[in-house]
Amino acid sequence: MSAPRAEAGAPPERPDTPCVAVCSTTFDEVCRGCGRTVAEVANWVSMSKEQKEVVWQRILAQGYPRRNT
Repeated sequence: MSAPRAEAGAPPERPDTPCVAVCSTTFDEVCRGCGRTVAEVANWVSMSKEQKEVVWQRILAQGYPRRNT
């Protein structure tokens, strides 16, 4: 069975959260694991799909999410 395809022009399917359980904001306000800001992590569950997609686009462009870094 093949995986469902996204409609043309629609954003790709994403996991529910970019969290990779490597949570650290020791040196700044950005998580070293997922690339989200502290505010984005705190507000993730109440964000709209569109708001989440904006965050996904930014963190993916920055090379996140990362594991074991």
